[in-house]
Amino acid sequence: MNKGQRPSAAADGTHMDYRSAGVDIDASDDAKRRIRKLVESTYTAGVRGAFGAFGCIFKIPSDIPKPLLVASADGVGTKTRVAIDAGRHDTIGHDLVNHCVNDILVQGARPLFFLDYVAFGKLEPEIVEAVVAGVAAGCNENGCALLGGETAEMPGIYTPPDYDLAGFIVGCVSEDRVLGAERVVDGDVMVGLASTGLHTNGYSLARRIVHDRMKLRANDRFPGLDLTVADALLAVHASYLRAMEPVLGTVHAMAHITGGGIPGNLDRALPPSLDAVVSRSSWEVPVLFRELERAGDVPRDEMFRSFNMGVGLVVICDGEDADTVIQSASRAGIAAWRLGAVRPGTGRVLFE
Repeated sequence: MNKGQRPSAAADGTHMDYRSAGVDIDASDDAKRRIRKLVESTYTAGVRGAFGAFGCIFKIPSDIPKPLLVASADGVGTKTRVAIDAGRHDTIGHDLVNHCVNDILVQGARPLFFLDYVAFGKLEPEIVEAVVAGVAAGCNENGCALLGGETAEMPGIYTPPDYDLAGFIVGCVSEDRVLGAERVVDGDVMVGLASTGLHTNGYSLARRIVHDRMKLRANDRFPGLDLTVADALLAVHASYLRAMEPVLGTVHAMAHITGGGIPGNLDRALPPSLDAVVSRSSWEVPVLFRELERAGDVPRDEMFRSFNMGVGLVVICDGEDADTVIQSASRAGIAAWRLGAVRPGTGRVLFE
């Protein structure tokens, strides 16, 4: 080719376009039309502007003294693989919102708005709609506006029908109401709030056990449960906002039990001079976890590092307030119990 000469067209005379490269703009436009009402259904009083703007605007509440913004980002791990294999896409977004809500709740924050990111190998508008319907359901449950997001089609990065999603949340708390390890004192009591299942962690191990050891498919019955495998593994991650919001003033610190289990998360709510002593006899580990442990021959310590083992949230408070926390959780339909106590130590999580 001579210098300055343009490359020639294909020999067969065909022209290239974005769709032939794997990105369908028409499908993207269809997806946007489908999700508009879902997104707008979550709008709260703080939302400014309209759907589809380049940037999203939100008014910070004026009724919170000395407001601090609390932000977090997370995903749902390989729970998406379970949703894809089961062909059920309408709850995975709900998981995402609830996970993020809990992550800022532990600092005493209430959610303001949420942003989502969903990336596909091949964009299917019906699946986008189902995923965003789950996100909207989570936002509506938690009084949180789905302010905006991104839906990407990325051929060569994801292989159809695979997709991934992530969420970004911003909440608000008054500066003198921030919860954390500095509030925890010797003699405090821990209250455990029940999980609804695996939540959004441990799925790589769980899927390996279910598929390779138990030889089960999505629609098979899960041993010991009146549920299919898909039902058991896709149970929506619990939000603890409704349970805890009425009693935040009595709480010293909380730990959202996610990746790393109780030992890998509860220590984040402890000062370096105190230990958390967890009583394993205070609750019965749910059947789901016991069956995974048995079928996978997983050591007990590894189970507690990989899964929540039935404890989705740990609340640390004064012993006199523990029953108030338990009752508040009960009113929200969540089982709760005294999980253990705080004592002098070196910032460790101990089991007895």
